[in-house]
Amino acid sequence: MVDTFGRRALATLSLLAAATLSSCAAFESERSGIVVTTNILGDLTRSVVGDQAEVTVLMGANADPHSFGVSAQQAASIEQAELLIHNGLGLEEGVLSHVEAAIETGVPALAVGEHVDPIDYAADETAGQRDPHFWTDPVRVGDAVDLIADTVIEQVPGVDADQVRANADAYRAQVDELHEHTAERFESIPPEHRKLVTNHHVFGYLAQRYDFEIIGAVIPSGTTLASPSGSDLKDLADAVAESGVPVVFADSSQPDRLVQAMAEEAGVDIEVVSLFTESLTEPGEGAGTYLEMARSNADAIAAGLGAD
Repeated sequence: MVDTFGRRALATLSLLAAATLSSCAAFESERSGIVVTTNILGDLTRSVVGDQAEVTVLMGANADPHSFGVSAQQAASIEQAELLIHNGLGLEEGVLSHVEAAIETGVPALAVGEHVDPIDYAADETAGQRDPHFWTDPVRVGDAVDLIADTVIEQVPGVDADQVRANADAYRAQVDELHEHTAERFESIPPEHRKLVTNHHVFGYLAQRYDFEIIGAVIPSGTTLASPSGSDLKDLADAVAESGVPVVFADSSQPDRLVQAMAEEAGVDIEVVSLFTESLTEPGEGAGTYLEMARSNADAIAAGLGAD
């Protein structure tokens, strides 16, 4: 009697275990495609992946990576992804909870910014915090391209590894050309003019790579969600007046009201030049791809600071 009961109990447990494994397998089989948070990383990923897998980019054109959110459908795509690619280092503030939840459920994820030798913000207000804006340095973007390719090959079933690697090599060659172009353009800027003032701290990596001095930012933070105080504007205005900086660079998606207020505070005539710093645009609007965005910014900075 006991043996019969024991056999029945064992059979029941076996069926439950099999059902659990079957459910897990079914869940894994439902995973599909690569989901990318920001449109800059989305452009890199699509260039690497090509037609080897579906790539879904959550952040739309002309959006702010610090504040954009996701729909319920997009949140579900994060949870069902074969691979989740995000910037990390606190950039995607509006979708961070969804990213963390997906990782907790076992979605393979790559935080690109954490693996390309991140630096700290240099400014006093943000000192000690990691800077997520690595894409302003094309050399690090080249490293990100290789990292994405390696991770896609490892994590996404069914891709042709040779094709993904070939795509990555071809795209990295274009990024290397971008770096050479940028270095050449900046070499023509007189050393005493290599000073940057921006609407928020976004060009730390570019400054490090190409030997610029960052005078300050209108918003003394690494996020566009912060706001400057009156004393912040006064301190920056004084620094600008002392340094003789002729140009303030503002993100094309941000109004330049605060920049103009700072210029008035400084009592000097300062030109405001728009750059594409946080997001790609729609095609034909000046920054439809990462390569177009970075080249446009390099040319605008060189022109604004008096390149020869």
